[in-house]
Amino acid sequence: MIPSKIDPVLISLFQTWLHSILKTLTVIGAIIFISSSAVAGQKVTLLLDWFINPDHGPIIIAKEKGFFKDRGLDVEIIAPANPADPPKLVAAGKADLAISYQPQLHLQVAEGMPLTRVGTLVATPLNCLLVLADGPIKTISDLKGKKVGFSVAGVEEVLLKTVLERNGVMLSDIELVNVNWSLSPSLMSKQVDAVIGAFRNFELNQMDIEGVKGRCFYLEEEGLPAYDELIYIANKTKIDRKMIKNFLDATELATQFIINHPKESWNIFKATSKELDDELNKRAWVDTLPRFALRPAALDHGRYSRFETFLKKAGLIKKQSPIRDLAIDIGQK
Repeated sequence: MIPSKIDPVLISLFQTWLHSILKTLTVIGAIIFISSSAVAGQKVTLLLDWFINPDHGPIIIAKEKGFFKDRGLDVEIIAPANPADPPKLVAAGKADLAISYQPQLHLQVAEGMPLTRVGTLVATPLNCLLVLADGPIKTISDLKGKKVGFSVAGVEEVLLKTVLERNGVMLSDIELVNVNWSLSPSLMSKQVDAVIGAFRNFELNQMDIEGVKGRCFYLEEEGLPAYDELIYIANKTKIDRKMIKNFLDATELATQFIINHPKESWNIFKATSKELDDELNKRAWVDTLPRFALRPAALDHGRYSRFETFLKKAGLIKKQSPIRDLAIDIGQK
């Protein structure tokens, strides 16, 4: 039998109990949301300069070892469809960070792009002018009237112009061919007579494995001041110092791990993709280890100043930019 009238005291007790349950569930929900947010970490989009290869070792190891996650970062690593795109996308606010090249940064800042160097990945030049060891090009001056392949428009023509002119050849004396990703294949197939933008730790090994000997003309031995090959860049109007510091701290720890445990780190790296587990990447891994920046956040002001002076004297930029407009040390305000 259902009572016709419910005791008001019971109603009050029920309402108090229900309010308590709802309050508890709200608190639990908030805790779960906060916990899941902490686990997810801050989203960071990083654009690579190229397809994933041993040059990116500290980034891949930092992700696989959980060094990014430990610092509250969820880093998305994206290889570009076009190697010229990453700086443009960062400048447009479409990505947080990108890997680029110090020479390219100088030129793009001179053009007014809102970019700045925030860290270093590879602290020595890798770029070289690559020819066939047994081919007709014995000296750089032999390139007059020949075809030279390139992949990154703008910066590589500038580097090539300097090297050519030092050897009595004008840029107009050669034919430039955009070969995109296919640097060594285009050289081995004799589509071109030389390529600029070939990395001495990668293309030379690639050719050797194919049974074709290559020879590099090293840019820093042909009139260019030494520079950082691979750098991290950000949009200077949207600098997130805490995020960038955490990112660089993680890659520094990863670099230390790679140096201390080269074989173990190689095994971690190659396990991320079956395409990486081959002889070319294995050789490139060994050749790249000594070139990683041990202190990725540290800024060599003199190096950037010297390169800016070089570009001005060569007539490649109209005026020199102060270092503060080109690069920052994220640890200093």
